[in-house]
Amino acid sequence: MGKYMVKRVLYIVLVFFILSFLLFMIYNMLPIDKAAEFARNDITANKKLDYNERYQYWQEKLGTNGTKFERYLRWIGVYPYADGTYNGILQGDFGDSSKFGKPVSEVIVEPMKNTIFINIFATILALGITIPLGIFCAVKRGSKRDVAVQVGTIVGYSLPTFILAIVFIWVFAILLGWFPVSGMQTAGSLEWSDWDKFWDRMYHMALPLIVMTFTSLGGMTRFVRASMIEALNMDCVRTARAKGLREKIVIYSHAWRNALLPITTLIIGWFLGIFGGSMMVENIFALNGIGKTYYNALNGNDNEVVLALQMFYITIALFGNLLIDLAYGLVDPRVRVNK
Repeated sequence: MGKYMVKRVLYIVLVFFILSFLLFMIYNMLPIDKAAEFARNDITANKKLDYNERYQYWQEKLGTNGTKFERYLRWIGVYPYADGTYNGILQGDFGDSSKFGKPVSEVIVEPMKNTIFINIFATILALGITIPLGIFCAVKRGSKRDVAVQVGTIVGYSLPTFILAIVFIWVFAILLGWFPVSGMQTAGSLEWSDWDKFWDRMYHMALPLIVMTFTSLGGMTRFVRASMIEALNMDCVRTARAKGLREKIVIYSHAWRNALLPITTLIIGWFLGIFGGSMMVENIFALNGIGKTYYNALNGNDNEVVLALQMFYITIALFGNLLIDLAYGLVDPRVRVNK
């Protein structure tokens, strides 16, 4: 296990640097020169300044002088700036947002909290519904209720998220008036107590939570059902039934444990996906989440924010694969991850 962990960590580090280099080079191919933009702003404010001097000053300050490879090493944090300091990803410095004029870490911290908050609730609700429902459909395979659920899951799986979101807004917000159309808080709620603010936020997030949970039911239910059907046809399950064990013990002690291995990938993948944000839902409901922040950064050419989020997603994906492999060994003792 120790050798395996060392190999995987080295693999993660290698892939991280390769992908970071490719992403940095791609985004630096864009015709955007912030040093020139800042130099022009200085000249506009004070016409006595020399453009070349201000341009060189901003290049050294932003770290855009030198070759592209040197700029990449500065961005990572292993090559010094003109003043001899190291300010890169390895030092926790992701640069400054050109749109907001403040460090990237400050720009993404609040949207990240909101995204994790809403996605954890949606994931827990979806798993709490789909796992029992998928087991039920597998056990009652071919029954009328199973057919009805399968038809519903196909419809839910086929419809785009934005269509479902618009339909839910029209029904629950426009016709019934149960929830607000968009936003995260009521106007004037800043003066409320913390408890009232919390319930006001939950009230505004209720409809996005319903949409996110509903859109995930189709695929997850079918996945759990397929895994359980395969497990119910295993020889060990037939042997357990032949021995006269109760059906609940056969289902939950024998079949479910064998079906859990592929489902583990689904569960961990969904929990890791909470960091990725729900771009479509966050934009439709005007939620200040990481998906909406990423979308706005792409549209606004805020490359520092985009690169920081891309590297965050890459790190989550790399360590997520390692976590899945380790979880396999815990769920199924037959799986060994020491090679």
